[in-house]
Amino acid sequence: MNSRLIASEYLENNLDIMDALIPGYEDSDIAWTYGSISRECIRHQSTARYVFESKHMKKFFDYLQNPNFNIASDVQATFKELLTRHKSTVAEFLSANYDWLLGDMQLDRSKSAVMVRYVTSLDNMRIMMNLLRDSNKTIKLDTFHVFKLFVANQNKPPEIISILATNRGKLLRFFGEFNIDKEDEQFEADKSQIIKEIATLQSTDRSYQDLDNCDVPCFHTYSF
Repeated sequence: MNSRLIASEYLENNLDIMDALIPGYEDSDIAWTYGSISRECIRHQSTARYVFESKHMKKFFDYLQNPNFNIASDVQATFKELLTRHKSTVAEFLSANYDWLLGDMQLDRSKSAVMVRYVTSLDNMRIMMNLLRDSNKTIKLDTFHVFKLFVANQNKPPEIISILATNRGKLLRFFGEFNIDKEDEQFEADKSQIIKEIATLQSTDRSYQDLDNCDVPCFHTYSF
């Protein structure tokens, strides 16, 4: 049997191993070892989902403030793996915890710094734009609630502004046609705000390709 399948099956049956691994960041003697093992485990989607749904998510923000630079850097590497490895699971988590994250960011600067780094990453935005094309309506809606954070960010970096401005027409057409099965005033308000933000974007001097012609997977068709 393939060793990866064996590891995946073991983790499926022993997800609580993460309850021992992640708190390892509280002990400087084992932090790096446990951090490395945690990242390997998070490569399996069921494990990542378990962590997202656990109490450990809130603890990550505390671990990121560790005064030991090396440990804090290791925590950041693990957190980045968690937030980028499994795209649909990340979108699901961010959407489900949107209100909590937004509220905590206003009160806790460490959480704010983490989320600011996330929504100022062009790579992360590309992931969300790809997920908007997913055929699963739930994933698409979850992704919408995350994508709006990138658009609503009032301190967007030039590369994100350029991509949004260059593809303004495509994005406005997409969101103009993007609907959900039931009436939802908040969804309609959020969609209107996204459309307004994109429509009024001022392009930067930095030039980026139209997403139809880019070399990496990106948002270029609207097949819903």
